[in-house]
Amino acid sequence: MKNEYDIIVAGAGLAGCTAAAVAAKKGASVLLLDRNVESEVGKKTNWGWTCGDAVAASHLDFVEKNTGIKFSSPELDKKVNGVYALSPDLEAKYMFDGLGYVLDRPEFEAKLLNIAIKSGAEYVPQFEVEGPLLDGNRITGIFGRDKEKNRKEYKARLVIDSLGIATVLRRRLPNNEYVQKEVDIDDVESTGRYIMEFDAPEDYDLKYYDPDNALIHLNQYMSPGGYCWVFPKSGNKVNVGLGVQRRSLQIRNEKLKKNDSLQKLIDEYIKWNPVLKNVRVYNKNNNGKGIWSVAVRRQLECLVYNGYIGAGDSMVMPNPLSAGGIGPALISGILAGQNAAEAAEANDVSVERLWKYNIEFNQEYGKKTAGLEVLRIYLQSLNNDVINYGIRTFLTVDEANELTLGKIPELSLSTKFKLVLKGATNINAFRNLVYSVNKMKEMNEIYANYPKSPAEYHKWVQGVRKEMDVVKERFKPNPI
Repeated sequence: MKNEYDIIVAGAGLAGCTAAAVAAKKGASVLLLDRNVESEVGKKTNWGWTCGDAVAASHLDFVEKNTGIKFSSPELDKKVNGVYALSPDLEAKYMFDGLGYVLDRPEFEAKLLNIAIKSGAEYVPQFEVEGPLLDGNRITGIFGRDKEKNRKEYKARLVIDSLGIATVLRRRLPNNEYVQKEVDIDDVESTGRYIMEFDAPEDYDLKYYDPDNALIHLNQYMSPGGYCWVFPKSGNKVNVGLGVQRRSLQIRNEKLKKNDSLQKLIDEYIKWNPVLKNVRVYNKNNNGKGIWSVAVRRQLECLVYNGYIGAGDSMVMPNPLSAGGIGPALISGILAGQNAAEAAEANDVSVERLWKYNIEFNQEYGKKTAGLEVLRIYLQSLNNDVINYGIRTFLTVDEANELTLGKIPELSLSTKFKLVLKGATNINAFRNLVYSVNKMKEMNEIYANYPKSPAEYHKWVQGVRKEMDVVKERFKPNPI
């Protein structure tokens, strides 16, 4: 092996393998590093590939259109017609997303790695990346430990950071005015899930399990600040779990005088579901149980630095409302690989040259996430009673569908006044909903005018952060 490359991709997860494949196919010399053994590529922790494993069909279409990569069985474990969210009282149901798939995550990751290697990327497993190599204000490579625990350095024109939410590369960047190095703990959710087999009864309630659709249960008592899910898999198997915001869980426990942990809430949720009978962990690949953290905010406003591009969870790209991270990881991996290869070929890896990646990701995915973050913050300020009443009274199914997809329905006190009068005590909740929808619209407009160059960035980002601070100050977590 050599010690110098055009591009180093740190982390062989979804974004990393995709970026490595795309960049190598464009002719760049690519080194792909991962801390796992090859048979466990993409594994997040000792618990496994902890994830809901759901991805929209539109995101896989984007991959095929831009790379020619097609997916099928076994990596696509189960096709679902849609993702549906249910209110806490289970009386209201609306679409969260359309056609999609529940993955066999280890198989999916293994396929992407195989494609990256066949495309020409050099792959080194069992390598722990510890930080970036620096030359002034430019990243010139990485350092870390090989499988024998020996210190090793690799240099490159450009580094793609796909190490995940806890990445040491982003956090050890030089102090700079572009890439935010830390993420607010209130913008991170703790999640956990089981992959389980169960004995499905012949007759069951589709509010609790649907073999053709993924279900999300909104319930601030069971999953404060987050939601619970039951995603069907092939056979009588499910991916079942929940996510919580730490502050919301603390508030909930204090008010109820409880000391419930994330793990206890997951176990209680499974017991609560009457369809999940005789459950047992399906531990293929030692992936049956796991806990992990996921960011639920807009992606970092800037994704590039001199000699550096971030992709996937390292740039906190999961959907702020659904916490779905597979789609944005794949999209960002493709765009990162393309832009990195072009910059390396031009021998210009400056922030200015890499700025196109910011613009392209914003256009393909990121432009809706700030608006969805506003909606997430608003929802975390509501208890179950207000959610039940609001969904039943304030929103039509079509309006709720539009909101979850990042679209903005027309809401106003005048058009809804008769409905509001039905529950005068909740008029403030409706005013807050109208405020949130209008703020979502404002954030979408701000991101529609994403800066075309670094020179325009600083004034723009100050405006973004100011607006989001206003939303957070107005809506405090209040699950109970």
